[in-house]
Amino acid sequence: MRISIMIGEVDGPATVDELAGQVVAADGTAGLWSAQALGWDALTALTVAGTLAPGIPLGTAAVPVRQRHPLTLASQALSVQAATGGRLTLGIGAGIGAMVGGMFGLPTASPVRFLREYLAMLLPLLRGEAVAHSGDFLTTSGTVHVPATTPPPVILAALGPAMLRLAGSSTDGAVTWMAGPRTLASHVVPLVTAAARDAGRPAPRIVAALPVCVTGDEAGARAGIARRFGMAAQVPEYRAVLDREGARGAADVAITGDEDAVLRAITRLEDTGITEFIAAPVGDAAARHRTLELLRQSLPPGR
Repeated sequence: MRISIMIGEVDGPATVDELAGQVVAADGTAGLWSAQALGWDALTALTVAGTLAPGIPLGTAAVPVRQRHPLTLASQALSVQAATGGRLTLGIGAGIGAMVGGMFGLPTASPVRFLREYLAMLLPLLRGEAVAHSGDFLTTSGTVHVPATTPPPVILAALGPAMLRLAGSSTDGAVTWMAGPRTLASHVVPLVTAAARDAGRPAPRIVAALPVCVTGDEAGARAGIARRFGMAAQVPEYRAVLDREGARGAADVAITGDEDAVLRAITRLEDTGITEFIAAPVGDAAARHRTLELLRQSLPPGR
């Protein structure tokens, strides 16, 4: 299991200098991932990161696609792929319905059907192929050409059964947020793996992201995580996966405690069968530093 780091607005808004500091601090881990939040564009953040950390793999976890036409996203992704020397993994998702509908005024119905149609356009566009498609949700006519660039792997943000099956059958794998070890082992990994096998695809990448805080004040850390990520317990997408884990909220699935406790929790994640863990360092500056030190020094790169 690889160990990577989430950068960007993990613990609140970040300046460009703070983003650069996160990248430097994460040196020695297996990859850098960025989520699309309310400030930084995830793909732009990874382009910045790629210039500061040559050679390290990069990924989005994830970019909501309702508000980005396939032609637009293909152009953005291939541009980042070219700028970073082919290091991008493009993680995409339907997005949280309350945000997609409330902020952008876009329809949120039928997320699995939407993603299936979206992928039917995005994947050939990333390969430089022309697409002419008029479907239930989108119309696309055109192509994207970024010379001397290979298409990035695509993985799907997935938590529910149908979306997990789509991830395994149609993409290179899945990425989760707020899914705990019980859910990963009994729900996520089996569904994605079986769908990939049934579709004749290679063994999928299964990437799981969780907040992490190495600290001597576990109770205080969990209280801070509950405040920071309280929305997770209030929206249907995450409420369902938390219920499956038997968790009240983000604080119950976050990894926190001293070094030994955090290492034990990460070992438990490895036992679920996931291929990569993205640690999202949270807490005050001292806790984040302590977390990164553990991940950089105690865990071998690429594990």
